[in-house]
Amino acid sequence: MTYELLIQHGKTIMYPPIVDGVTVEWERQGQPGKLTFEVIKTENLSFEEGDPCRFSVDGEPLFYGFVFDKSRSGSSPEKVKVTVYDQLYYLKNKDTYVYSNKTATEVVKMIAEDFGLNLGTLDDTGYKIETRTEENTSLFDIIQNALDATTKAKTEMYVLYDKAGKLMLTNIGNMKLGIVINEETAGNYEYKSSIADNTYNRIKLLYEDSDAGTRQVYIAQDSSNINKWGVLQYYEKLNDATNAKTMADALLKLYNAKTRTLKISDALGDTRVRAGTMLVVMLGLGDINLSNFLLVEQVKHTFFNGQHLMELKLRGGKFVA
Repeated sequence: MTYELLIQHGKTIMYPPIVDGVTVEWERQGQPGKLTFEVIKTENLSFEEGDPCRFSVDGEPLFYGFVFDKSRSGSSPEKVKVTVYDQLYYLKNKDTYVYSNKTATEVVKMIAEDFGLNLGTLDDTGYKIETRTEENTSLFDIIQNALDATTKAKTEMYVLYDKAGKLMLTNIGNMKLGIVINEETAGNYEYKSSIADNTYNRIKLLYEDSDAGTRQVYIAQDSSNINKWGVLQYYEKLNDATNAKTMADALLKLYNAKTRTLKISDALGDTRVRAGTMLVVMLGLGDINLSNFLLVEQVKHTFFNGQHLMELKLRGGKFVA
């Protein structure tokens, strides 16, 4: 396994030697990708915040972003620790948008054009969001709100991510990998099952027409799970009653299950794994024997001395395929 780290300052391209390895971290939503490493400061090594940086593994670009932080300590002033974020960092910016009849895909395109982001392949989410006002809201949240509305309407999830400098939007159904995590490939694990986090067995949607003085209530519920768990209710007030019953049924299908989280450390690394991908997990976890696809919520890749390991936070329950 070979690594290549490139930093460009103006017209000068530098390939600084890495001191203590490289880490790449991705989360499924709300955070930019993050690359961290240490280099030795030499006379010919000169770069600044904002300079582009690329990290490649075996000749394939894995990460592309921009230098945001540089630091050093008095005990080792010759070592410079560098933090690089991909272009999703700019989705932390806040703005106000009012839009109508747009899909989440079109919302991503609109924001990318306004903020000069580099687009790759965007799956068509299909669902048109009738009207939405986002005031003084982060671009991350504006996009995620559009994706959440799509998930509620279609029970399909999409992942926004940066792929070596290209902004991508992909249905998680297209992000399955033929990778198996088992006792041989997983180092250690922490497992949790819960009905306390995003589990609902009753969906209640309310629509009020103030002009007509009427109220409409839409309820979908699972009596069997209510008997087992008690009432766990999801409540939302709607601006439009169109497809309300379908939405209630879709939300129940989405949330009426235990959530299961699994953290794995020191797993054998694979550069194809990013937040949003789905892996096969085959582990005995006490109350269950897992043999399913699980969703990667977070991943941290560590490259050191020719070795590649991963820390994974995986999620099951309603997302098990």
